[in-house]
Amino acid sequence: MKGVILAGGLGSRLLPLTKITNKHLLPVYDKPMIYYPIQSLVDAGINEIVIVTGGHYAGDFLNLLGNGKSFGLKRINYAYQEGEGGIADALRLAREFTGDDKIAVILGDNILENTIKPFVDAFKAQAKGAKILLKEVHDPQRFGVAEVDKSGKVLSIEEKPKNPKSNLAVIGVYMYDSNVYDIIATLKPSGRGELEITDVNNAYLKQGTLTSDTISGWWTDAGTFPSLYRASRLVAEHVEPELKEKWF
Repeated sequence: MKGVILAGGLGSRLLPLTKITNKHLLPVYDKPMIYYPIQSLVDAGINEIVIVTGGHYAGDFLNLLGNGKSFGLKRINYAYQEGEGGIADALRLAREFTGDDKIAVILGDNILENTIKPFVDAFKAQAKGAKILLKEVHDPQRFGVAEVDKSGKVLSIEEKPKNPKSNLAVIGVYMYDSNVYDIIATLKPSGRGELEITDVNNAYLKQGTLTSDTISGWWTDAGTFPSLYRASRLVAEHVEPELKEKWF
């Protein structure tokens, strides 16, 4: 199983910081943001990854990460996304690297408290299809939202709904078999002009091969100033619990 980290985009919600660097190279507490998704994949037992990036600072990833040996990676590759075609468009660029292998995909600004290894192991044992990870949130309108039944079966997924059917956000961690690239090839751009990852997940749902798990512990993205601040505090308090009593 191989890992894919999607770290493209222009990071416009974090201007002016992103005028001089890629969003995923900004610090989250004491490490660059990109370190956290890499470590999540490594902790899950994945040692071959590709990072899909873009913009004017793509070369900085190579300067920072090199060949990935400091993380214990066997191999790290890089792919370049031109423009902003959406998450699914960025994922398409990983095909040459991942081939027929199953993949674990994580967005470059997603940070989790707990390991994703149990879910990765479960997907390795899954015959085919896809798996999405969910988390209860107080503001589901910001995310893709999954409706599930009492057994955990996914009934529907909606992207940023005005009236969410649940409070279960689809977090930026996805697992797919190699059929994902054929699905992406059939997608049409959304109203935003992008290939949407929700459309990929809904294709697997329609096939009846989509599974889900709800994670424990905290999770956050870091794509806005409030969420970047929150991510830094969560990481700081996780690494050094005594800081909870020291914030001004």
